[in-house]
Amino acid sequence: MKAALALFAILLAPIVHAQQLGPDVVVMDIKIGKERDLRRVVIGLYDGAAPQHAENFKELARTRYYKGMQFHRAFPGTLVQTGDPYSRRGPNVRTGTGGPGWTIPAEIRLPHKKGSIAAARLDNKINPARVSNGSQFYVSLKPMPALNGQYTVFGRVLEGLEHLEEISRQRTDRNNFPLEKVVIKRIVLEPRAGTEPPAS
Repeated sequence: MKAALALFAILLAPIVHAQQLGPDVVVMDIKIGKERDLRRVVIGLYDGAAPQHAENFKELARTRYYKGMQFHRAFPGTLVQTGDPYSRRGPNVRTGTGGPGWTIPAEIRLPHKKGSIAAARLDNKINPARVSNGSQFYVSLKPMPALNGQYTVFGRVLEGLEHLEEISRQRTDRNNFPLEKVVIKRIVLEPRAGTEPPAS
């Protein structure tokens, strides 16, 4: 029995380690419509489970790549998406297709929990390797098991999930683009401090 428990602990260790957050966080300040107050969202990164995605996201934060981009998809209580450079100009025919000019190999290991950050990608028909868009990402606002094994989860919202839930309930056009501008005004990389919220 002890041997079986020891073996289970050994097998479980890599999974637990992979779900540990790295030492840095990405902090985003978001402006909704004409409001003066900014909404802060803090994102922890899974350096172990998705190292290439985590490092890519850090680099984009370091270079302020996301500044001025809008949230271009919003589904009430379910999902919000951003990271398309074409979104800076508002809704247009190219929104949803933009990126930094590169993709990231799939690192599909973690499930979609409430608050999970995952990389967007093209569908399986034209992207059977499931490589990720270089900058577009979405946030799961509830557990989404149907997406497990399909997309790379590389981070988790540590603070400000309520702001993303509010964004998800904004009125949208027929392409799910919020009618009021929801803009990333500031984004920075900082050392992580404090404890992680409980998983859900």
